[in-house]
Amino acid sequence: MEVKIMLDTTAYVGFKRNDIETVEIILQAEQILFSPVVLGELMFGFRNGTRFKENMAYSRIAAQLKRQGTPIPNNDIWIAAQTQEHGAELITFDQHFKRISGLVCTIFNGLYSN
Repeated sequence: MEVKIMLDTTAYVGFKRNDIETVEIILQAEQILFSPVVLGELMFGFRNGTRFKENMAYSRIAAQLKRQGTPIPNNDIWIAAQTQEHGAELITFDQHFKRISGLVCTIFNGLYSN
C-alpha cells in the first residue's frame, strides 16, 4: 500500500525544525501533498519573514491587508489572488475587495436583483 501524507503548516514547521517524529513520517512517505491553503499560509509567513524572494499573489494580498489593518475573509483573498493570476476582472457586491491594490474589479452597490 502506498504511503501518502498531506502536511499541515505546523507539520512543515516541525520538519524544518528537525522534529524526529515528523521527519520519520515524511521519510516513510512515498507521496507528500500540500493543500493550497497550507501553501498560502506558508507563503504568507515567508513574505513576512526575511527569506521570501518570490512573489505569490495570496501572500502579497494577505500581507498588504495586514499592514493596512484591513483584513478580509481568507476565501476572498484566494478569489482576489486567482483573479489577478488570470489577469481577469472580478465582479462582486463585496465592498472589501476595493482594499486590494492592483485588483481590477467592478463592485456593484445595492442589493441583489431577482
